[in-house]
Amino acid sequence: MKRKDVAALALPEGVNPHAVRPYGDALDDGLVQVSFTLPVPLCPESVEAARRLGGQMGLKEPTVYHQADLGHGFSFYILYGKLQHAVDFGRIVVPRVSETHVSFDEINARVQSVLGRRIRVVGACTGSDAHTVGIDAIMNMKGYDGEYGLERYPQFDARNLGSQVPNEVLLRQIVELDADAVLVSQVVTQRDVHLDNLAELADMIEAQGIRERIVLVCGGPRITHEVALELGYDAGFGAGTRPSQVASFLADEVIRRKA
Repeated sequence: MKRKDVAALALPEGVNPHAVRPYGDALDDGLVQVSFTLPVPLCPESVEAARRLGGQMGLKEPTVYHQADLGHGFSFYILYGKLQHAVDFGRIVVPRVSETHVSFDEINARVQSVLGRRIRVVGACTGSDAHTVGIDAIMNMKGYDGEYGLERYPQFDARNLGSQVPNEVLLRQIVELDADAVLVSQVVTQRDVHLDNLAELADMIEAQGIRERIVLVCGGPRITHEVALELGYDAGFGAGTRPSQVASFLADEVIRRKA
């Protein structure tokens, strides 16, 4: 978002777009809630340690609102405090996926008239990821949020490989099916293993010599378009993405590359 766009936003009265703070009980009070686990048993000292950590985070008047013994020497805390920092909302620019978002019928009509054949798409949850909610929302016939998934599109040949698919298996399917596009979903990971997994797949496709003709897309709650670009992908879609958004992007990109 550019600074000139801020004036067009319906901001609450009294909000300075160039000094935005969290809202709790009153405008600009900076009140926030944070939670974390400490590797120490629950006791008065651990509660005080949590409160002091809140202060070191920059919170004014940190208060431990809730604490719980997790067992095995671990404890959990919820804190309230007032954040003193503000952000210049008017200077924030977020990379966004470039797509002509059109309807189900318009997408199919364009692919048929311009490309003249079905777009071949392979999708999967790769690595150790067993959560198919995201990839199913985009690819399965029933779709998501009132929209059909790619399997329902007459001009898409969509193959959903499911969960825990090794990158080697996915690459083999990409080559065998002569895929135009690849969708990779990463939902739950630890220690950012999803980033390594996604980067590995991009490198493998590059090494295969087919990267230029493959539209490579990743998605998930921890994925942004900016992250996707850094990993070597063409686009990244986050939580709440609808099937038509992905279909529109794929149609645009495949047609552009095959033109």
